[in-house]
Amino acid sequence: MGILDGKVALITGAAGGIGRATSKLFIKEGAKGAVMADIWDEMGERTAEELGPNAVYIHTDVSQEADIKKAIDFAIEKFGQLDIVFSNAGNPGPGGTIEDITAEEFDETIAIHLRAAFLCMKYSVPIMKKQGSGCFITTSSVAGFQQGMGSLPYSLSKTGIIQLTRIAAVEFGIFGIRANAIAPGGIATGIFGQGYGLSRESAEKWGELMKQILAWGQPIRRTGLPEDIANAALFLASDSSSFITGETLLVDGGLLAGRIPQDPEENMEIYYKMVNSLDPDDQKIIMNKLQENIAKSMEQLKYMKPEIRKRILKGIQRMDKRRQECLNLLK
Repeated sequence: MGILDGKVALITGAAGGIGRATSKLFIKEGAKGAVMADIWDEMGERTAEELGPNAVYIHTDVSQEADIKKAIDFAIEKFGQLDIVFSNAGNPGPGGTIEDITAEEFDETIAIHLRAAFLCMKYSVPIMKKQGSGCFITTSSVAGFQQGMGSLPYSLSKTGIIQLTRIAAVEFGIFGIRANAIAPGGIATGIFGQGYGLSRESAEKWGELMKQILAWGQPIRRTGLPEDIANAALFLASDSSSFITGETLLVDGGLLAGRIPQDPEENMEIYYKMVNSLDPDDQKIIMNKLQENIAKSMEQLKYMKPEIRKRILKGIQRMDKRRQECLNLLK
């Protein structure tokens, strides 16, 4: 007997990281069906095949309303019901400050995270009402609670998901439908590499390498894993949480309780060792991005008050010297 015996789940962003781990766990726990939705077709199809006949893959770009509706219709066509919708697909969003981000980048990030969660609810609720039951789970983030943990549109969308979850809980509760969210902290997934513009395959490798840094940023001194979020999703999808709705569950190792001071120079040394382990083309992508960020920081110095500019410039120069030392050691 599994925790999800007889249940059917739709999981977006299911080909990698959190979504893949959740798909595997849901099938292990007896799900009658796991509809894996993503745009990474090769990995999605391969994973679904590995998981057996109860797992199926469908190409789904969650920024497109028609794709979301198609995935929901596909779940009903394939399994005849839909009990759990885990809106998990995401991207890191654009880097930079408010003045750097284009309207197109802003709109795209909001569409992939917040708008997609809304649309998953919009098209699934009529089905769940007829069933008299259902469960929505959405991936938020610690960036939805605190500034400095994600890009502007990413953070705004994650904050919006927290409020969307509350509203949905109130609207849907009378129909036997629950809505909750999960706010991951530092989880070792490909989203970090995607932020540099790496391919999905290279980003997955970078996610594995990030374990070296993520392990020391929060009170629980280990890296957050996709399986940690999958276990939280399993709890929220199960009858064990039947009296829980409208909540956002922090799964962050205590990160928001208090960040642990880290040695920036030690982190830099680890970071460049990580870069050195990548293929040359991927190394070039990351180094170009870092140079671009340094150039932007230097450009902003001229707008600061002299005493602030002097102090920040001194720090940049010291870290740049250390960066060059690290790079020289790797040659």
